[in-house]
Amino acid sequence: MASIHRTASAAWQGSGKDGKGALTSQSGVLSQTPYGFNTRFGDAKGTNPEELIAAAHAGCFTMALAFKLQGAGHVAESLHTEAKLSMEQEGAGWKIATVALTLQAKVPGMTDDEFQKLAADAKASCPVSRVLNAEITLQATLEG
Repeated sequence: MASIHRTASAAWQGSGKDGKGALTSQSGVLSQTPYGFNTRFGDAKGTNPEELIAAAHAGCFTMALAFKLQGAGHVAESLHTEAKLSMEQEGAGWKIATVALTLQAKVPGMTDDEFQKLAADAKASCPVSRVLNAEITLQATLEG
């Protein structure tokens, strides 16, 4: 059985609210990328774990759909997915409650019924969907 391993790291200095952190990914795309309370719960420049999960989910789902389309004999002209992640306070902490995926697609020669089936399958089977303990919705639009 094949396996793939990816790594990322976080460094933090200071308290939870006033401290500062930096994220670095194995690929180097993230390299000492700042994050902290204000990037997570406000609008300060930098990233946060939830934004990265949303990006990962959008990317994972979209690539999974491209493979599903290919397997069905179709090639997408374009697939554009937005993942809107919502956090809710739960007791003293927070949880990722929902991820709403919104997809706009152009796939020549495909019926909407076939497209919806493959999109739903990609949503259910992409690894990021499978790891999240959240409600995941999908609104998929196939453009004429």
